[in-house]
Amino acid sequence: MSPSRPLRLLMDARYTRTDFHDGISRYGASLTEAVAHRAAAERGEGVDVEVAILISDERQLALLPKGVPWHRVSGPTSSREPFVARQVARLRPDVVFSPMQTMGSWGRRHALILTLHDLIYYEHRTPPQNLPEPIRWLWRAYHLTMTPQRLLLDRADAVATVSRTTADLIAAHRLTRRPVDVIANAAQPVPRPRDPEEAPERTLLYMGSFMDYKDVESLVDAAPLLPGYALHLLSRIDPARRAQLQERLEARRAAVGEDGAEVVFHDGTDEAEYVRLLRRATAAVTLSRAEGFGLPVAEAMAHGTPVVCSDLPIFREIAGAGTPSFRGVPLEGDRAAALAARVRELEDPAVFAAASRAGVAQAARFSWDESARRLLELTRELGQARRAEAPRAARGRRGRSSR
Repeated sequence: MSPSRPLRLLMDARYTRTDFHDGISRYGASLTEAVAHRAAAERGEGVDVEVAILISDERQLALLPKGVPWHRVSGPTSSREPFVARQVARLRPDVVFSPMQTMGSWGRRHALILTLHDLIYYEHRTPPQNLPEPIRWLWRAYHLTMTPQRLLLDRADAVATVSRTTADLIAAHRLTRRPVDVIANAAQPVPRPRDPEEAPERTLLYMGSFMDYKDVESLVDAAPLLPGYALHLLSRIDPARRAQLQERLEARRAAVGEDGAEVVFHDGTDEAEYVRLLRRATAAVTLSRAEGFGLPVAEAMAHGTPVVCSDLPIFREIAGAGTPSFRGVPLEGDRAAALAARVRELEDPAVFAAASRAGVAQAARFSWDESARRLLELTRELGQARRAEAPRAARGRRGRSSR
């Protein structure tokens, strides 16, 4: 094998949605686009890298970068997943990057990078509702102890994660013997953030799931305390969960004696509408009790929209603790009242403008191009090491066969 042949990097895009992105889908698609662009720009400057995509459904291509070669294999929740490396082998990759930690690796000959986004489900064990019921049962069993996680991560050549906060947690729990690299999440580039001097609409946006640990209840509880505002809950929601939150809202309004903010359930929104609402809002809000990164926080700041968020280590990292862009709400006490107080602070034009400008500067610390640079650096390191080992392994196999 010629050492001058470009390294082949396969980006596992089988977690890409077919309608609109969730967090994992956006991370994988955005990173793939940045990696393909940077690899093309760096061609001829060192060890070249050829980038291709793995999909399981051709409809995923609608949300993936155009012009990048793709290959179809079985899906990540298929019974064939433990052996997917056999399907991948025919593509002769040097390195495979997966945006999750569960990619099958039995029989692989390529270097493998697995991604662990967070440790949320060890504390909050309810699995995502969109998973098939058998997978949900496996999910629960998997998160009973950290042993399965360690076994999965140690199968890889390297482990990626999306934030320094999660990297520190991985180290604290000794989850892997493999090197851990931060290949961070990031907001999409914003050519021109909103004017920080322009008065915002009295609207608040929540973009995220309605799982228990997200504490959407405290957002709903805050609504009666904010007359004149509208709280937009943007994501898709199960009808039973929506009815539960609406019932809570009515009880809260009766207790407070004030209707307060209008609460609008969007049940999903497209990218254009999300950005339109975001650039007019007083703030993006989240009182989540756990996150791996908090992409909606970074997205809001990139557009110049202030954020009111839980006082979590991850939000201190992403939103910039100690700067005007970080408006934290304690994890205990009356969280609804604390949120409402933080929102009212932004009614001061000077406070709003300072938070807007600081958010733009903070969001710029995370970029897809920098994440792509790190992944390509890791790809070259692992790919060249794998090629150097191949002749020795081949000699070993010949030696055994001659005995």
